[in-house]
Amino acid sequence: MKKEEKIFDYQDIPKIVETLYCLMKQCKVFAFEGPLGAGKTTIIRALLEKCGVHEAITSPTFTYVNVYENEMGHLFYHFDLYRLNSLEEFIQAGFDELLYLEDSWVFIEWPEIVMPLLKKQVCSVKIDYLEDEKRLITYKINDF
Repeated sequence: MKKEEKIFDYQDIPKIVETLYCLMKQCKVFAFEGPLGAGKTTIIRALLEKCGVHEAITSPTFTYVNVYENEMGHLFYHFDLYRLNSLEEFIQAGFDELLYLEDSWVFIEWPEIVMPLLKKQVCSVKIDYLEDEKRLITYKINDF
């Protein structure tokens, strides 16, 4: 897949989520990059709701990871690695073992530090600010 870019605002989030949801057939890991407040958590929350997660979805800023399960028993790991100091810290916590489990998907905010572990079935998602409440989202599949 080539890199795709779209300009969107808050009302377009369902369209963005639908696109990412369709990519879940190919991708197990979604790596979200972008500045604070760009909408990473908002899009992940909407995507998890689309996947059938009915519980409250919150940012795992202080716990590093939240785990969700839908009615079909699929697991979803939502990481926020903003405060993580090193790749070794991620591995020592055992988080690397969660990346490619069967019947599960991983959504990572601030993935830069763990990129060496993301070897296959990865959708890179980058969100940037534009003017007037608009955002630019860029996504591509990396299957190294």
